[in-house]
Amino acid sequence: MDVPSPAGPTHRVGDASVRTRVTIPLRFGDGYEVTAEAVTFRGLVDGQEHVALVIGDPAAAPAPLVRLHSECLTGDVFGSARCDCGPQLREAVERIASTGGVLLYLRQEGRGIGLYNKLDAYALQDAGLDTYEANTALGLPEDGRDYTAAAQMLTALGIDGLDLLTNNPDKAGQLRDLGVSVRFVRPTGVFATDSNVRYLHAKAQHTHHTIALPDPVGLSALAG
Repeated sequence: MDVPSPAGPTHRVGDASVRTRVTIPLRFGDGYEVTAEAVTFRGLVDGQEHVALVIGDPAAAPAPLVRLHSECLTGDVFGSARCDCGPQLREAVERIASTGGVLLYLRQEGRGIGLYNKLDAYALQDAGLDTYEANTALGLPEDGRDYTAAAQMLTALGIDGLDLLTNNPDKAGQLRDLGVSVRFVRPTGVFATDSNVRYLHAKAQHTHHTIALPDPVGLSALAG
């Protein structure tokens, strides 16, 4: 169900500009194919090499569908079942293609803590901590992501209002605070497996992600 997103206070975001636009044909492991325009930027506040994938015609809908997707090497590239990142990426591309919009691929591995720290956190999760407890046990933030650069990218693309594809209320909240009008929040699918169900429950319970988990999935993992 689409959730209307309330307005909130805003603060000024510095300007960024488009650096390069190039067409890239995308093909996923299940054979799904679509053509995207990859866009790079100058002047992003965090200095990272984030990229926007413009898919379909963002101007065709009343508001473009936008996904802020944080990089996940293990899930997006290697198909790790410890998270739901790979399936979310695949779903987002097809849903955006059906309406027109943008996927922002953000270099925020491990909720902003980096790949090696994420793998260190995995080791602590194997010892019984949840995904947030593991980060804090390492002296790291539970979620270190800042979406100022995402707001800059959207502004550079001429997008000041959108429908946001996410289960994470912090993404909508930060974008609103940065002056982006979020018309509706459209939830992503739920991709629960025995390997990620504890992770998904932690997101739902700790940071209030809108994830409706089916009870029969992963009960053995929860009990373990």
